[in-house]
Amino acid sequence: MQSTVDGFSYGLVTPLVAYLMACLGGALGLRCTTRAMVVARSWRPGWLALGSVAIGCGIWTMHYVAMMGFTIEGTPIHYDRAMTFASLGVAIVMVGTGIFIVGYRGASGTALFTGGAITGLGIASMHYLGMAGMSLDGRLDYDVPTVALSVTIAVAAATAALWAAGRSGGFLWSVGASLVMGVGVTGMHYTGMAALDVHVHSVSGSAAGDSAAALLGPMLVGPLALLVLAGVVVVFDPLMVMGGPAAVPAERKPGIPAHSSVRHSPARRRPRVRGPVERRSRTPQRH
Repeated sequence: MQSTVDGFSYGLVTPLVAYLMACLGGALGLRCTTRAMVVARSWRPGWLALGSVAIGCGIWTMHYVAMMGFTIEGTPIHYDRAMTFASLGVAIVMVGTGIFIVGYRGASGTALFTGGAITGLGIASMHYLGMAGMSLDGRLDYDVPTVALSVTIAVAAATAALWAAGRSGGFLWSVGASLVMGVGVTGMHYTGMAALDVHVHSVSGSAAGDSAAALLGPMLVGPLALLVLAGVVVVFDPLMVMGGPAAVPAERKPGIPAHSSVRHSPARRRPRVRGPVERRSRTPQRH
């Protein structure tokens, strides 16, 4: 039989907290991506990897915080632990692939759309893989057009966020981009949940796996620790806060000491070369 689905059993608490987690991961990840574009190439992989982990953990935590408010009338909901953590790995790897493309190829043209598409598909894959790990005494059906809309929202939000990161703006610019990304990621989640149709087999049925409450504590420890680590790196790097390419020193050229800088001296006046006619005119004539 068809059952009633409630995604807001705790009111606006879970959607707001989920949105804040998406914004936090987006702010840290996009700032790391921006930083990677203005440093030496040897440091770039580290910054891009840190940004990938921050965004992946942010959207993954957002998903399961939002799922805390998700209930189905007539059946308990449980989660497969292996599938749940596999969705985290998929999020980090696919988001990282898109970020690395933009980080090395630039946030414009084909590279931007390719990176944005892969990142958006990573967000959507994390969502639906996490939903596949949900166990209940029933069957889940999806409305295909609504699912397609949710994927489109994820791709558009990821592309816009990567474009903003590529502008290499200041810290406030990245914060604004993360707010937009938070809206897109959270909107994708609830659009995907709107596509869900649940058919419960029996009211007294049971499902295997961990409940959402039992899974929440251990689940959040690792991603939150990684988000805190990314936040510490951002706070203690002044260029991350001041931002902008102008705040980043130019790479040192071979043979130039690190403390020296190239100064543009005013152009010197070239000595005037007198022609033979002028020299003869200045030579005193003898009588």
